[in-house]
Amino acid sequence: MDDLERNAAAIMEYYRAIDKGATLRHYFRHADEEGGLWYLEAVPVRGELIVVKQAELTAAGRLYRYSWEHLEDEHGGLTDQAIDPEQDPLETIPAEEFQRVWTR
Repeated sequence: MDDLERNAAAIMEYYRAIDKGATLRHYFRHADEEGGLWYLEAVPVRGELIVVKQAELTAAGRLYRYSWEHLEDEHGGLTDQAIDPEQDPLETIPAEEFQRVWTR
């Protein structure tokens, strides 16, 4: 296993551990400039909100999903930045709304 593969495995394990160990989850939606909607599931980690699942529903109706199980593809990837609902243009949504999109 080379350094790149080790790094990817470590990143995957980091997000998996956060997701599996979470007892509190927050759900958000964000509209982008192209008319798409982003759905985020985030968990608190050391005072920050870390996104563990992210779904992008494009204006054309295409759904892209990212999590520790699928970190990235040719379209995009799971954000590696903590989110701040007080600073970022995010709308709080119910867990059921997130799940409806995620399982679509």
